[in-house]
Amino acid sequence: MTEWWRGSVTYQVYPRSFQDDNGDGIGDLKGITRRLDHIAALGCDAVWLSPFFTSPMLDMGYDVADYTDVDPVFGTLADFDALVARAHELGLKVIIDQVLNHSSDKHPFFEQSRTSRDNDKADWYIWENPRHDGTPPNNWLSVFGGPAWQWDARRKQYYMHSFLPEQPELNFRNPAVVDYMEGVLRFWLDRGVDGFRFDTVNYFFKDRLLRDDPADYREKTEAPGNPYEMQYHIFSKNQPENLVWMERIRRVLDSYENRASVGEMGEAHHAIRMMGEYTAKGRLHQCYSFELMGYDYSAGFFRRKIEEFFTGAPDGWPMWAFSNHDVVRHASRWAKHGVSQDVLAAQAGALLLSFQGSICLWQGEELGQTDTVLGLDELTDPQGINFWPEPIGRDNTRTPMVWDGSANGGFTGGNVKPWLPVKPPQLARNVAAQAGMDGSVLESYRAMLAFRRETPALRTGDTRFLDLPEPILAFTRGDGLLCIFNLSPRAMEVQARGIGKLVGPSTGVTHSDDKLKLGPNAFGFLTVDGTVSLS
Repeated sequence: MTEWWRGSVTYQVYPRSFQDDNGDGIGDLKGITRRLDHIAALGCDAVWLSPFFTSPMLDMGYDVADYTDVDPVFGTLADFDALVARAHELGLKVIIDQVLNHSSDKHPFFEQSRTSRDNDKADWYIWENPRHDGTPPNNWLSVFGGPAWQWDARRKQYYMHSFLPEQPELNFRNPAVVDYMEGVLRFWLDRGVDGFRFDTVNYFFKDRLLRDDPADYREKTEAPGNPYEMQYHIFSKNQPENLVWMERIRRVLDSYENRASVGEMGEAHHAIRMMGEYTAKGRLHQCYSFELMGYDYSAGFFRRKIEEFFTGAPDGWPMWAFSNHDVVRHASRWAKHGVSQDVLAAQAGALLLSFQGSICLWQGEELGQTDTVLGLDELTDPQGINFWPEPIGRDNTRTPMVWDGSANGGFTGGNVKPWLPVKPPQLARNVAAQAGMDGSVLESYRAMLAFRRETPALRTGDTRFLDLPEPILAFTRGDGLLCIFNLSPRAMEVQARGIGKLVGPSTGVTHSDDKLKLGPNAFGFLTVDGTVSLS
């Protein structure tokens, strides 16, 4: 059985925003199929599809009403089968989201569960009695604001929801729920998918005693925009039983050939350590967190996170990402660190693609795309609306993919109103304008992806960091490759011994007389002759 996933590069597609094929202003599966050539030509190994299942779309598909069908807004099961077939023709693996922690309140199982305390699905969700004063059973909070408990007058009980009240939590302590979810996985595996991305992978089990989450022990200079960040969530998620479920998932995947998994680690405390736990032998193949999706763009930060993982979890495997559908795009977050937006975007791509582990790219980052400035009246995201104006919601990063310079960027017809607007700053960074253009962000990504694919050291080689002051990040991969980055908009210089010639898509680096000169936001890859020394 091959480990195709180890060191692979996955491209995340948000179906609503990739390509509208039927002209309703919302992306769909046929549109994705039509654009798979772009992902293949970019040089990626796999495509990850965010949810496309039957849903009321209150949380844009992360509120699932049917786990084994396609929502009509995206197409049909036949459209999905055609997408998988075309992806495989192009040499792309297909990974699909699995949102198993919670369903929509419109799911037939929940509609039955809430009718009484003694029906066949009564114990399929997390129900609890109120305290004597009528308040919820504990202090657990929802990520989207307010208590994590919603009163239901029919059962005269509270049900739990970590997100929207319309997203009730399934009860994974009920063996029937776990059996059903295994069947869901097998349904999609039998249709030919190559793996799964598991949403909120550390949320499945809750504390049996329903103990209160304590206050976050870390000092804060001011209250956060979201009260959820004021708690240390040691009882409402992160239970040891989660790991038993991971082991069952792995057994299911291992019963098929060449399938893989990745878990989303949504955790503000010890996320790197937990990534290691969730990818230990016999559990998930890979795990990724939001650890590299903040505002720190320093050499020490990246070194610390990567060393922390491989030191603490030598048998685990990470998937690194700088952006996704839930956070501000990194070209916006790190703008102040670049001499220009395009130069910074190209450097960030080279940096990410040089890391040990697997890589996930968010659609549009290969164009240097930035967040779209949206007004409150333009938002659809409940998180963004509930916490307006801060923290920034998720719609800003989810605006449509821009394929050309025409109206709506080629995402949909020029006379059609897309579900989120395509604005001039994003329209200026389109695929057609960058394709074949030397120095464009797109061509930089293509060159870097080709270099990673043809260089075994970049896919699987071990990492050794070199001690250099900020803002220089330098490390070797495998036995013969040095990777060096100037993470600032000012020129730098280092003394260098034991290095050979420049290789790969290096930019702004010159080597002569035992010196490496690094231009603003420069990056380079050099062969290593024996023991390398930089100072």
